[in-house]
Amino acid sequence: MKIVVIGGTGLIGSKLVQLLRTAGHEAVPASPATGVNTITGEGLADALAGADVVVDVANSPSFEDHAVLEFFQTSGKNLLTAEAEAGVGHHVALSIVGTDRAPDSGYLRAKVAQEALVKDAGVPYTIVRATQFFEFAGAIAQSARTADGYHVSPGAMQPIAAAEVSATLADVAPSAPLNGTVDLAGPERFSHAEFVRRWLEATEGPDAARQTRIDPQARYFGTRLDDTTIVPTGPARLGTITFAQWLAARG
Repeated sequence: MKIVVIGGTGLIGSKLVQLLRTAGHEAVPASPATGVNTITGEGLADALAGADVVVDVANSPSFEDHAVLEFFQTSGKNLLTAEAEAGVGHHVALSIVGTDRAPDSGYLRAKVAQEALVKDAGVPYTIVRATQFFEFAGAIAQSARTADGYHVSPGAMQPIAAAEVSATLADVAPSAPLNGTVDLAGPERFSHAEFVRRWLEATEGPDAARQTRIDPQARYFGTRLDDTTIVPTGPARLGTITFAQWLAARG
């Protein structure tokens, strides 16, 4: 198959392109770095010519509420319109577990809008909702930093390695469209506070880890977490790489 990966030069996309090529597919990385821009439409029609599948793993360069919403709406509309014109048979979108359970998060509201575009476009689709990546642990920790430590929620997380997200997308892309959603999560569930504490201990040492403060009022990128907000609440595919294994492999 010819499979075009929008955002194909990023964290998830670059791994996905390699996996698809190893499996024998014609995998085309499409991003501004390769001359394809879903915001302006530059290079989009040429990239999608003859494509069987499009996988959208592109992300907004800004997380500001208005900017991220505008990115996903504009990119999504341009991409799905071009796919319909090119006769693409399967659109795969990477989203986030809990998008519809965190209305206070501007980023997750934007992902809800993106999912709605996918469902309404008329192109057969599969939405893969993944939990937070281990690779974002540092940014998650820094977002919780205050003058007196790291204020983090006791709410549940079930993070996953980016490599396993790419592997799942490589499995879903050449398969038949579900016209539905797949949840994907890591093998372990623990609190947001524990995630941050373990990251700090591994990267900055015990003194930094002891600065973790459990705070039920703490927000996670704008939203409060409970034990169901950003973890699967029904059937889900599970990865096998634990956080400890991933931390050890970082070297």
